[in-house]
Amino acid sequence: MPTHDTDAPALNPIAQARVRESAARNSAAVQLFENGRHDEAVPLFEQALASCRSTLGSDHPDTLIVAGNLAVAYVASGNRRKGIKLIAGNLAARVRVFGDDHPETLTARNALAVAHRINGDVDTAVDLAKQVAVQRSRALGPEHADTLTSRMGLALAMAAAGHLTVAHGLVSSAMSDAETVLGVDHEHTLALLDCGESNGLLRREV
Repeated sequence: MPTHDTDAPALNPIAQARVRESAARNSAAVQLFENGRHDEAVPLFEQALASCRSTLGSDHPDTLIVAGNLAVAYVASGNRRKGIKLIAGNLAARVRVFGDDHPETLTARNALAVAHRINGDVDTAVDLAKQVAVQRSRALGPEHADTLTSRMGLALAMAAAGHLTVAHGLVSSAMSDAETVLGVDHEHTLALLDCGESNGLLRREV
């Protein structure tokens, strides 16, 4: 679980132990999630979140990260309505704590865009994906890895909304920039390529 510098007093040894335990649960849940075991990840995220809230407080940066993880896990495990509601709440909390353009906030907004796309709320997904792409481009530059991911996300949202010509143009532009800036064999470039292929927007040359 990432940690952040704060002005809060140092935690006592018992609280520190609880934080380490929460971090271990969060890490184990992330591993399960990445292996596709979403249902198993949810209760571990729930336990980690409850501990973080009681030890660090609801607005602590680490608590917000775990809360976001849990919300995404709900969506992935099929409980989309609850997951989307939790992601929206997590986004609002991050705006309040970090500010609207902070990378942590944009991560949550991107997650909300993806969740809405998965749930078939394509107009909302497009609006959110556009916002994230613009904000990340402004803050990080149009060719930053996170911005390229957002541009691909916007392409997927556009495709889901039926705007295939626009989607193909966005994908081609993002891939061209990724290959130029990062290189054709960079792991992020290959991840974008895999994403485009799996969603029918790209075809790998052989």
